[in-house]
Amino acid sequence: MIDITAWMNDFLQTLNETFGDRVWFVGLQGSYSRGEATETSDIDVVVILDELSSSDIQDYNAILDTLPHRELICGFLSGKNEILNWEPSDLFQFYYDTTPIKGSLDELLTVIDEAAVSRAIKIGACNIYHGCVHNMLFDKSDDILRGLYKSASFVVQAIAFKQTEKYIKHQKDLLGVVSADERKIVETFLKLKSGDAVEFDTMSEELFVWAKKLIGEKEHDT
Repeated sequence: MIDITAWMNDFLQTLNETFGDRVWFVGLQGSYSRGEATETSDIDVVVILDELSSSDIQDYNAILDTLPHRELICGFLSGKNEILNWEPSDLFQFYYDTTPIKGSLDELLTVIDEAAVSRAIKIGACNIYHGCVHNMLFDKSDDILRGLYKSASFVVQAIAFKQTEKYIKHQKDLLGVVSADERKIVETFLKLKSGDAVEFDTMSEELFVWAKKLIGEKEHDT
C-alpha cells in the first residue's frame, strides 16, 4: 500500500518548486480521500493554479513523470478563474468529494445551492440513461456497466444530500438513508465494487428503469 501522506509531501515539495505561490489549492479525491484505497487505487489529485496556460500543463506533466507510481496518478488540473466559474452542478460532487491538502475550496459554496444539486441529479440521471441504453444495444460491456453503477452511486449521494443537507462520503452509509429504489442501486454498486459477477441483463434493466424514473420526476419530487 502506498503511504499517501509521504507521497503527498513529495508531491507538494515538487509542485512548490515549480509553481511556488501560484498554487491556489491542492486536494485529494477518490479512494485515498475516503480511506478506502487498495494496492491498485488511483492517486486522484486536484491542483488549481492562479491561472493555467498550455506551458503549465506541460510543466505539470513533467512533475508527474518524476514521481513514484506515475501510472496510478490521475486527477484534475485547472486555473482558479475557470473553477470559480465552472458549471455549478459539477461543483457539487467536486467540492464534497475533495479532501483539502493545501488551501480551501469554500469559495465554491456560493454557487452550490439547491438548484445546482437538483441539476446534478438530473444531468447524472440523463447521462446514465443514455449510457445504459447505448451499452445494452452496442457495447454490451460489463466494465461500462460497472462504471455506470459507480456514476449512479454519485447521483444517489446527491439525492441523499438534498434530502438530509449532509454529504455522505461513503456509499455504504447511504443504505440507511435513501429510499428502496436508491438502496438497490447502491447495493448493486457495492457488490460490483467488491468483485461480484455482472448479471448484465438484469443489472442493466434495473439501472435503466431507475434512471428513467429520475428523469421523469418533477423538480420538487427529486
